[in-house]
Amino acid sequence: MDESINVDLFTAVSRLMDINEIELVNYSPLTLAYVGDAVYEMVVRTVVVCEANMSVNKLHKSSTKLVKAKAQADIIHALSEELTENEMKVYKRGRNAKSYSKAKNATYSDYRNATGFEALIGYLYFAKQTDRMMYIIRKGIELIESNDDNQLK
Repeated sequence: MDESINVDLFTAVSRLMDINEIELVNYSPLTLAYVGDAVYEMVVRTVVVCEANMSVNKLHKSSTKLVKAKAQADIIHALSEELTENEMKVYKRGRNAKSYSKAKNATYSDYRNATGFEALIGYLYFAKQTDRMMYIIRKGIELIESNDDNQLK
């Protein structure tokens, strides 16, 4: 069996692309959020595509409700009690970081909280804590979908 199949994504990428491990403490929370945004988007798109074979427009609409800043802010608020002390520090560093971009379709507060959420996802990705990262993402997706179901009733 190929051992590369049994490693986290970051390890696979670093091996195959010949990149070095990074020192997480040396990276800004906005850099972690930059990667966390992409990782979260990839997981959400994977989930949405695997749920149903539909048009790209419908796929986009399904994934947008999960990746928008409001959804990410709701996720981090709902799961804050479950975060470890270190995870909370990473989230707060991301939330409080001075960003030069503006929220497009979100409140300033939701945008900041979403940035903290993305920083946490990026941190967990680079720290190779894939199981923990996926737990947080799965719980978040369940929360958003549950809220959508409740609003339809």
